[in-house]
Amino acid sequence: MGIALNLVAISVFVMTVSTLLGGLFHLSPTVPALATFTVLGIATFDAFSLDGRGGNLFLDWIAGFWPEYRKRIVHHEAGHFLVAYLLGVPVVGYTLSAWEAWKQQQPGQGGVTFDDRELASQLEGGTISAQMLDRYCTIWMAGITAETLVFDRAEGGGDDKSKLAGALINLGFSISACEQKQRFASVQAKTLIQENWLAYQALVNAMTQRASVAECIEAMEEF
Repeated sequence: MGIALNLVAISVFVMTVSTLLGGLFHLSPTVPALATFTVLGIATFDAFSLDGRGGNLFLDWIAGFWPEYRKRIVHHEAGHFLVAYLLGVPVVGYTLSAWEAWKQQQPGQGGVTFDDRELASQLEGGTISAQMLDRYCTIWMAGITAETLVFDRAEGGGDDKSKLAGALINLGFSISACEQKQRFASVQAKTLIQENWLAYQALVNAMTQRASVAECIEAMEEF
């Protein structure tokens, strides 16, 4: 639904620009209205029929014109991958764009896929060990942490924070306890990435080349 809202924002922008330029180019007042109606219609269809995937592809395509955006994605996802590997959570795949995610029939704009059956089983049972919880909280915060280490600040990671908060709230954590857990997980992730910095850089290079999961692991294990 967040993508749909982005498309709505785009439609408002289109309407505003076409209204401002209408007088200059003698555009009919119906032009901005039709443009807005079209974009809103696409957003509605995408949200309810395609689960937001069309919007993901569109926005990912636009952002792809900025090389730093792609670099941020690789460094972000490599953070998740490295920390999951170090904490013993199997990585089963990864995607680095909405198009790759679409081809693999995954939601969203891409990411690292884990074998999280043990976590799901514990969450369904309403109980989870402290060790398991700390492990996944650290993994969820590793992308933001890695991006911050490389670029001084993170632009992605909203979904990661939502996953962490959702899991903690379902387990009865308060908002303040969630924030404290998030900070602790960030520190843990930062320590792991910094202590394995050469392995992290090797992983970034391997993922940039779209190496397989096995090849990525081999690249890390050289350091």
